[in-house]
Amino acid sequence: MANKLLDPFNRAILRALQEDGRLSYSELGRRVGLSTPAVSERVRRLEDAGILVGYGARVNPGALGYSVTALIEVATPPHRYEQMLEFARSTEEVRACYFVTGEASFVVKVMVRNVEELQALIRQIGIYGSTRTMVVLSQPILKEVFAL
Repeated sequence: MANKLLDPFNRAILRALQEDGRLSYSELGRRVGLSTPAVSERVRRLEDAGILVGYGARVNPGALGYSVTALIEVATPPHRYEQMLEFARSTEEVRACYFVTGEASFVVKVMVRNVEELQALIRQIGIYGSTRTMVVLSQPILKEVFAL
């Protein structure tokens, strides 16, 4: 069903909303060449199908003082997986948590204000297994939006 919904008009609607999620239906219609009611119905269908899942602002973490990004590999024993996941869910500095193959069980992306906060977070995560940390020096490529 998702493929049928992704006709050229809906792709254009999704692209426009990815650029600016605050567009009115009338402005969106003007940009994609549809009437306001047609755009409204198409957006509703995209939401109902789970293709369009939300609208939000992009925040610059650096402007809020979060200047250190790190990836922490965690080799967690299977009986501690749920505890590790609960820690990740409840910790504000954890921005993503991936269950992975290889020596580590999880790769956790964290953003902190300084290396002291990073050290404290590594100690906390260490309760759930052995860790290996990589500090991000730069981010030459960031694709936050899924290209259509």
